[in-house]
Amino acid sequence: MLSFENDYSEGAHPQILQRLVDTNFVQAPGYSTDEFCASAREKIKEACGCPEAQVFFLAGGTQTNAVVIRTMLQQYEGVLSAVTGHVNCHEAGAIEYTGHKVLTLPQHEGKIDPAELDAYMKAFYADGSHEHMVFPGMVYISHPTEYGTLYTLSELEALSAMCRSWNLPLFMDGARLGYGLMSYNTDVTLKDIARLTDVFYIGGTKVGALCGEAVVFTHGNAPKYFMTTVKQHGAMLAKGRLLGVQFDALFTDELYFKIARHAIDMAQLIKDGFLSRGYKLLIDSPTNQQFIVLENSELQRISRKVRCCVWEPVDENHTAVRFASSWATSPEAVAQLMAILDEK
Repeated sequence: MLSFENDYSEGAHPQILQRLVDTNFVQAPGYSTDEFCASAREKIKEACGCPEAQVFFLAGGTQTNAVVIRTMLQQYEGVLSAVTGHVNCHEAGAIEYTGHKVLTLPQHEGKIDPAELDAYMKAFYADGSHEHMVFPGMVYISHPTEYGTLYTLSELEALSAMCRSWNLPLFMDGARLGYGLMSYNTDVTLKDIARLTDVFYIGGTKVGALCGEAVVFTHGNAPKYFMTTVKQHGAMLAKGRLLGVQFDALFTDELYFKIARHAIDMAQLIKDGFLSRGYKLLIDSPTNQQFIVLENSELQRISRKVRCCVWEPVDENHTAVRFASSWATSPEAVAQLMAILDEK
């Protein structure tokens, strides 16, 4: 069966696997204090143009979101997110489990509007009872968003400026960051993100690695004893080298960016294939997630041969379905998908 269900169905890029094999018998200290993690940190800082950055390796995305938010908030604070944000919808209450509330803002194709953030903050402090409420303590965004959309540079600059005017740290979830950076329709670079956020992470799990995320505190601003909290939340690997080796490989000869661009190329093939056959898009995503509107009976037919992600109902007869490409998607697989569409 074909799978376009997500961007982490496969294992890891062959160059990463080979690097793991090549270093397998090297003895190294644990908990990300090894030479491989040190090398990866330096390569990431160089790619970000941010020599003062602090880089940490965590096991997965949910743990990363929970730990970063937990360490950056006071006990009486919550995190502001678009109502469609991953931490609000798809983290099984992981943020709330740390004792912090997710405070929601309206979403616009998955994005936050700086003016609406400003209005929220003004309304909060104008409330005479605000000391009895959960204080907004930071802002969470993802790039790409849950809908595969991207912040433009001007949008990101405006949001960053608004966050700083309210003294709110800006945290970017980068689980799919490679696919955002390598979109044909972006003017945002990794160096822009390092300049405009207070903390972000570079997703490995969904961009070629077996597992792992690289958290970047951009201004030497990591919370005190950050790694202690990482361990408390089960996001630390004793064999931290496994993450260091993978990110060192990803940031050697621009592998991270090359394989992410491949996924974008495949997503464009998918989009073009559906559009040429008269299908409609739920939203025009410029990244590796494509949201196609299918008639329900056709969805049932296709699902017998293709795994895809049912996203949301459009009306009583149609459903929006996500088809995701990845670093491992082949042109042959896309061609097979199109052939299945043509079976009537």
